[in-house]
Amino acid sequence: MCTNYKTTSRDLVRAMMDVEVPEDWTWPIDIYRDYKAPIIRQSADGRREALLGTFGMVPKARIPSGSKDFATMNARFESVGERHSYKFAWRRSQLCLVPMTSFDEPCYESGQAEWWSIAMADRAPFAVAGLWNEWNTAEGTQHSFTQLTVNADEHQLMRRFHKPGEEKRSIVIVPEAEWDNWLGCRNPEIARSFMTLFPAERMTSWASPRPKKAKKSAPAPVTAADAQADLF
Repeated sequence: MCTNYKTTSRDLVRAMMDVEVPEDWTWPIDIYRDYKAPIIRQSADGRREALLGTFGMVPKARIPSGSKDFATMNARFESVGERHSYKFAWRRSQLCLVPMTSFDEPCYESGQAEWWSIAMADRAPFAVAGLWNEWNTAEGTQHSFTQLTVNADEHQLMRRFHKPGEEKRSIVIVPEAEWDNWLGCRNPEIARSFMTLFPAERMTSWASPRPKKAKKSAPAPVTAADAQADLF
């Protein structure tokens, strides 16, 4: 499942989502666990609003000392209402969209793991279904998020990825026409109807070495040129 992706620039978030994004928000282009990235949710007045959250529903800093480490970047929709890390956000309909330009998955068709990038066929930015959470910290309220995933065993593109013999999974790409319906959904059972695979013929993929991790402590501001550079 997707554990790293390329996010969008501040300008692209503003343009594609029609939201305000503070000038002092910064994030790296390549997003990994616990990295900050923009997400979109519905505000109390029904409008879209941007948040800056960390990737992974439960940040590493929130895992109790002495407990086994566990990753929460992806939530299986089949069990999202039962898993402790996600169930409260799911039942409260804390739904969000995760803007991105591509995401990375391992392909084993050559006999060994090779990283590939997956994007829209026209290389346009897109949005993925997610859940958000919030935490009270000494620095104030902080946010985190996860991506929802579905079975992709029969998907013509996404079934190519992950180890042979393992279940194929995919994040859920939400069509633009459904963005507000997803964000405004307040019934978990209706929310499940959004958990479908995006048409393979409207997607593309290419071999792409996995990018090196940037330092989370001092991410460089993302510009529109930076975000588009790897797409063309």
